[in-house]
Amino acid sequence: MKSIIQKITFKTSPKALYEIFLDSKKHTDATGGKAVASAKVGGSYSAWDGYIKGKNLALIPGRLIVQTWRAADFKVTDHDSVLVLSFEKAPGGTLMTMTHTAVPDKQAEHFKTGWFEHYWTPIKKYLAKK
Repeated sequence: MKSIIQKITFKTSPKALYEIFLDSKKHTDATGGKAVASAKVGGSYSAWDGYIKGKNLALIPGRLIVQTWRAADFKVTDHDSVLVLSFEKAPGGTLMTMTHTAVPDKQAEHFKTGWFEHYWTPIKKYLAKK
């Protein structure tokens, strides 16, 4: 199992960035993949047309999201990974720290670049249009 840690700055408030991850329409619009989100602890979510699924473990509005995270191509024997997103004010917007733990070894490199390709770059483009 591997961990991926990425720090990215977005030109928006922590509250607005937090909402992109927990609002179905905003998540879908920002990433381009259909999402069904929940803003409740224990609530289930899916993203990228069902490729990613999980549950919210902990939520602190505008500050922290902790979720189980499972890709459709995980092996049956793979445990769910855990995704932690923390949001803090930074010059010009928000510094988000993403920690993705318990990632299956064979998929870690793919997901490392996938976060930029499928999340960080599209979200930055979405925010630039706002």
